[in-house]
Amino acid sequence: MGREKFSERLRQAMDVAGLKQADLVRLADERGSKLGKSQVSQYVSGKVTPRLATLTLVADLLDVSPAWLDGTSAVGGPSGASDAATARATVRHAAAYTSNATSDQQISNKGSVLMRQFKKSNKLDNVLYDVRGPVVDEAARMEAEGERILKLNIGNPAPFGFRTPDEVVKDMRQQLTECEGYSDSRGLFSARKAIMQYAQLKHLPNVDMEHIYTGNGVSELIQLSMHALLDDGDEVLIPSPDYPLWTACATLAGGNPVHYICDEQAEWMPDIADMESKVTSRTKAIVIINPNNPTGAVYSREVLEEIVDVARRHQLMIFSDEIYDRLCMDGVEHISIASLAPDLPCVTFSGLSKSHMIAGYRIGWMILSGNLRCMSDFILGVNMLSNMRLCSNVPAQSIVQTALGGYQSVETYVRPGGRVCDQRDFIWRALNEIDGITAVKPKAAFYIFPKIDVKKFNITDDEQFALDLLHDKKILITRGGGFNWAEPDHFRIVYLPRIEVLAECMDDLADFLTTYRQE
Repeated sequence: MGREKFSERLRQAMDVAGLKQADLVRLADERGSKLGKSQVSQYVSGKVTPRLATLTLVADLLDVSPAWLDGTSAVGGPSGASDAATARATVRHAAAYTSNATSDQQISNKGSVLMRQFKKSNKLDNVLYDVRGPVVDEAARMEAEGERILKLNIGNPAPFGFRTPDEVVKDMRQQLTECEGYSDSRGLFSARKAIMQYAQLKHLPNVDMEHIYTGNGVSELIQLSMHALLDDGDEVLIPSPDYPLWTACATLAGGNPVHYICDEQAEWMPDIADMESKVTSRTKAIVIINPNNPTGAVYSREVLEEIVDVARRHQLMIFSDEIYDRLCMDGVEHISIASLAPDLPCVTFSGLSKSHMIAGYRIGWMILSGNLRCMSDFILGVNMLSNMRLCSNVPAQSIVQTALGGYQSVETYVRPGGRVCDQRDFIWRALNEIDGITAVKPKAAFYIFPKIDVKKFNITDDEQFALDLLHDKKILITRGGGFNWAEPDHFRIVYLPRIEVLAECMDDLADFLTTYRQE
């Protein structure tokens, strides 16, 4: 089926029936069928088309025929609808293509057969990544039509005037001709040596260069480590809210992500009791994101020690995403959890994307520390997968030593008077001044995770809220559900734009909320 034709007819049938996307999800649920909000958004936008079973379900909900809905028939549409395009039936055939050097490509219908449809893997059915999801797709469509969108959905420093340190750029330029070949699958010696020395400063125990791996950003290494660890049905404890890549990668690897709650009333610290209550015989690991994305929380030593105790009691691995460890504010000290757990298997992730404003360079790393003996087989899996991708990009590896040594320009951003710190202070005050919005002050990173009074605005669908804000004010945010937060009462704002831009944005948000009510 043609995606454009399908999405066009889907929207037409929904209009005739007077149904919104949320209504389709609800009606499907009432019939005992699963139809996700993100699925429906992607169908409506024309990004994907459904499988036959889902197509039949949607057609039944809209009281149209599946053949009409997928564009293969002119009949069976919604009663009372008129569409000139549906006056003609369409028959799809695969064509055989021939070409030669002296003539244009020719199409032959002889022996034509209906070509089978190639669908996405079933492994992706429950994989969601709404940081770049349906709302972002809608923003892209609007941009293509000439609209200007303020993108507060992703932590990408470059568009907001943050520049890579000159010394880093200079060093990469000088070394570029020496970076044409593959490196060791783990990474360049100079890069891993610098990372090892950095790990020593963070007091990570039992670290050597053989257990340090560079990657094309931390994202690649998260996926690699989940595939190396998880068998089908294995469980991983992941925070809620989380950075959704963790949940997506655990799911894709065949695992079962189990979300423990972080407590907004305790400045978004993990709820230790909730965490431990969710440990089962299938649990293999605990994931922490510290400093946290999307909340900006930085975990205290006491909380980290409690997490270590849980892992110790239940013999679990610890995975710690610390990509924002050099972006702490207000004198808050970041402590690597691995430094508190020399007897446990720990995997620590970090990189330069955020601290050195080089997100596009794609350079991150993973450090295995602590009890290496009990994860020797896991290490074999990591080595196998690391070898399969040959190596991470070498030019970015070449600047790790320069970036981690000497003066750290990021410190000027996060101290009082620095851009990141001042923008954090502004957005926190401005959000809390809006009627119906409250927000905990972030201690690190680029994000704030405000709470919205859902009763005041009658919000039942946070994706719809994000879409409505996008359409009305041209502001792109990420809904709380995109971070595996169960309630529709939060959203994330990236506070990387300058204060004058943020001020205009907050005025627009306040104006939007003065009249907003979800139907």
